[in-house]
Amino acid sequence: MTFSTKGPVGRAKGLGSAHEGTTHWWLQRVTAVALLPLTLWFVISIAAVAGKEREVVISWFGDPLSAIALSTLMVAGIYHAVLGIQVVIEDYVSCEWRKLLFIWIVRFLGFFLSALAVVSTLVMVLIRFMGTD
Repeated sequence: MTFSTKGPVGRAKGLGSAHEGTTHWWLQRVTAVALLPLTLWFVISIAAVAGKEREVVISWFGDPLSAIALSTLMVAGIYHAVLGIQVVIEDYVSCEWRKLLFIWIVRFLGFFLSALAVVSTLVMVLIRFMGTD
């Protein structure tokens, strides 16, 4: 038994919440709300260009406003997925070093896929304005 001069509040400080749970929860909700209109726009856009020639599709998604919406959809969707997968890892992986490793892998993959999505969208914009010659 150890004796301490700290009161109950002093002993509890530094224990429990990592002070990031609320932010994580809010970020999941914000990305979910942002994904609703973006997904609706994407479904309507895909329906509009379904069966069209490649040039029409590139022209549609290569439009600057469409490219911004598509990039936002992809980045928000990937970030939302990373947040969700992180919660699953935190809840079900008990070994601390594995938990951290898996979280870092998921974050790296999320960053890589987001960068790939943005670059792919920029390529469509460049093809639209510069041509395929």
